[in-house]
Amino acid sequence: MIKGLPKITFLFLLSGILSCGNNNKQTKDQSQVQEKEIENPVKTEIITGANNTAEYLPLIKDKKIGFVGNQTSIIKNENGSYIHLVDSLLNHDIQIKKVFAPEHGFRGTADAGEVVKDGIDTKTGLPVLSLYGENKKPTAEVLKDLDMIIFDIQDVGARFYTYISTLHYIMEACAENNIPLLVLDRPNPNGSYIDGPILEKENKSFVGMHPVPVVHGMTIGEYANMINGQDWLTDGVKCDLQVIKMKNYDHSLAYSLPVKPSPNLPNEKSINLYPSLCFFEGTNVNAGRGTTKQFQVFGSPFLDSEYYPYSYTPQSMDGAQNPKHKGKECYGKDLSKSPELNSLNLEWLIEAYNHTSSKEDFFNQFFTKLAGTKKLQQQIEEGLSAEEIEKTWQSGLKEYSEIRKKYLLYK
Repeated sequence: MIKGLPKITFLFLLSGILSCGNNNKQTKDQSQVQEKEIENPVKTEIITGANNTAEYLPLIKDKKIGFVGNQTSIIKNENGSYIHLVDSLLNHDIQIKKVFAPEHGFRGTADAGEVVKDGIDTKTGLPVLSLYGENKKPTAEVLKDLDMIIFDIQDVGARFYTYISTLHYIMEACAENNIPLLVLDRPNPNGSYIDGPILEKENKSFVGMHPVPVVHGMTIGEYANMINGQDWLTDGVKCDLQVIKMKNYDHSLAYSLPVKPSPNLPNEKSINLYPSLCFFEGTNVNAGRGTTKQFQVFGSPFLDSEYYPYSYTPQSMDGAQNPKHKGKECYGKDLSKSPELNSLNLEWLIEAYNHTSSKEDFFNQFFTKLAGTKKLQQQIEEGLSAEEIEKTWQSGLKEYSEIRKKYLLYK
């Protein structure tokens, strides 16, 4: 973990009202610890790239547009209400020809891992083409009638959150077919620190495509610049990329999303805990799917009920039709009122492994994909402490930090 400035928290609520304050907690960045008092912080609204319409409407006028987005692709009207960007662009007579949908679908209702099917958006009548099924990259045939693609999806700053993998394939398709890409930048709610092991190339998958740490500390626009600049696209092709920057944003600001970025990240707490608790997706422990506290609790029938007095029973529900251990009592922890994290927490994972009734069945093959390395499982099985494991990440984090600096758009 690498530390930085004290955090100013900006709460971006559905009402559009913003408030800020100094919570006196140090956040982490790639550079050095700096002590700085912030007096009388000014209440300033973060203007997302999507809301920075004056910068990009002239660029897309009279162009045939493909739109990559989901339920987070919204902008705020003058009256403080929100409208989907597709609806707004159509109101401005922008020629959107088709929509491309990532994991969870265009309207954001599909389960994690559920195949997203092609279809028609019932509100607009636009064709919706899946990027989370058999084809994760648009074909030349699909793109041939487009002049430009717009990418506007809210990320949460974790390597295994698949929207950045979708970004990769969109950039690659645009580069191969000579189509410009416009990325509308949005805040990273976990953007104030970097932490975790660096992904090793032999463990590349759709839940981790690039040699970055678990918490990468970049906005979606900065990440796009890094994909291009580090030659991560196939054969080193370059995407004709333009990022529409935000206004009034920097990495020390925490950001509360106005809508859920995916079905199982319902609030600020779940987003804050997600990078740490998602490791349980690669174990026999449930991470709150099938409850109203997704990524805020964890538990399993195999954990020691005496050590873990808290329990819950996952049930089928929207966004989790078949959760792990459905209908079974799970023993674990409720973290919904835990202090805010500004680093990865391995203690819960190590603790659960040490208190399971079947250590040989604790990890599954998905764990290595999430971790990006086989070493983390090995270290836990060998009994290393969280502090000892984290020390092994530091050289990789320092190297990544230097690479990251080249692509930052905000302080």
